[in-house]
Amino acid sequence: MSADLSLPQGPTRGREVVLDVRGLVKHYDDTPVLHGIDVTVGEHEVVALIGSSGSGKSTLLRCAALLEPVTDGQVLLDGQDITDPGVDADAVRSRFGVVFQAYNLFPHMTVRQNITLAPRVVHGVPADQADARAEELLARVGLLDKADAYPDRLSGGQQQRAAIARAVAVEPRVLLLDEVTSALDPELVGEVLALVRELAEGGATILMATHEMGFARRVADHVCFLDGGRLVEEGPPAQVLGEPTVARTQQFLRRVVDAGRL
Repeated sequence: MSADLSLPQGPTRGREVVLDVRGLVKHYDDTPVLHGIDVTVGEHEVVALIGSSGSGKSTLLRCAALLEPVTDGQVLLDGQDITDPGVDADAVRSRFGVVFQAYNLFPHMTVRQNITLAPRVVHGVPADQADARAEELLARVGLLDKADAYPDRLSGGQQQRAAIARAVAVEPRVLLLDEVTSALDPELVGEVLALVRELAEGGATILMATHEMGFARRVADHVCFLDGGRLVEEGPPAQVLGEPTVARTQQFLRRVVDAGRL
């Protein structure tokens, strides 16, 4: 059976705001990391966060999913302020699918068990349904024959594809991808990016941090350049990556071109 990697969506590709980050500030002790970030992600949009290491991309993703407490500002999910102290944070987190750069598969569980855990335990999906969904997803990402293998028997690219399948299995409202290719050997990057592109084409709502500028240009609807914890420039990929107006963005992209990554 061929699995559908599309996430639940309406009949049309609207631009209703799903995730709305407003004036987000994050400090670690007395060290400021994010300085009043504003980012919106519309229904079925792919928003790419770009910038140097340490620019705040990963912290922004973690704060958006309530994996880190925010110092100030708001994060709204479908119009609800999820940073309100009265919100059930665990319930909110269950509405996100998060994939980190280091895979984070549970090493003591098989691939199948990794994928079915959250649907069964968090979302109450019957075991047989969760297992069927896992097999569909694994077939689609080319890992059905690895369903009962443990993560240490998989290559890095296979582990990351399994991690993405795990995130999709919970049918998240928003998929957060944090530099999902940075830990991969160059020859494995393409297979993971192809999977992300398929998710995007299937209507997923994605906020992703990436250092793959060519991929951002082809797939993203909107690009945000972060520098030193500040949102310096944003807009369509053709504008931000092709005709940036801010000197700092231009400088960053010149370095990217020199490194052969654009």
